[in-house]
Amino acid sequence: MITQHHIDSYATDGAVMIPGLLSDWVDIIAQGIDQNMAEPGPYAAENTTATDTGRFFDDYCNWPRIPAFEKTLRDSPAGQAAAQIMQSQTAQFFHDHVLVKEPGTSKKTPWHQDSPYYFVEGRQTVSMWVPVDPVGLDSCPQFIKGSHHWDKLVLPVRWLDDSGFYPDANDYLPVPNPDAEPDRYSLMSWTMQPGDAILFDYRTVHGAPIQGMTCRQASACGRTGSPCCGPVHRIARRDAGQTPSFCGMEQF
Repeated sequence: MITQHHIDSYATDGAVMIPGLLSDWVDIIAQGIDQNMAEPGPYAAENTTATDTGRFFDDYCNWPRIPAFEKTLRDSPAGQAAAQIMQSQTAQFFHDHVLVKEPGTSKKTPWHQDSPYYFVEGRQTVSMWVPVDPVGLDSCPQFIKGSHHWDKLVLPVRWLDDSGFYPDANDYLPVPNPDAEPDRYSLMSWTMQPGDAILFDYRTVHGAPIQGMTCRQASACGRTGSPCCGPVHRIARRDAGQTPSFCGMEQF
């Protein structure tokens, strides 16, 4: 299912959409999302303020306690696809992430990269975004083409209020604003069906628009990295703390 064209596009653009990659797994992923929302974990967050409409829920690191997620991780084609797109012999799972925007949610997902939030870094990485609801161009996450090749990382911000929380913003690029500068960036987004998957590099800048009034958007995201080929992955010390905050990471 992963072709050489997909691999080349991923290396050049930083993101690619694979139709139907997990179409046979939509029901079980949806079951896991429903259980996650009914039984939130310690990292669960509501990302709307009093002035926002709708609901924007996210949570992560729940696969050990949600059987549907564990089965998907172990038995679906996701792992093989991740290794192939990274041009690696293996893929090592990092963590799961659930995101749900209810119809009419006015909160945008801020422009960001995954990499500066994480305590790992390397040149062979992939996040996999899989919706269990149909997604139109007006609500699909958007990716800045080629941004995984930028010389510096983008300043991480809090999703709730878009505020920065790293002590030295000069170490990072300012958060881009493609809405204000549409001619400066080339954006990628897709019309998607449940079970399609967007694969993107940890360093690829992305965000998501407001959610329309007519549909819900529930998705599961998996993060993987390859320790076996290319530059070695390493622990990255983040001044604002480690994310996810796995037990024992405070010693690094």
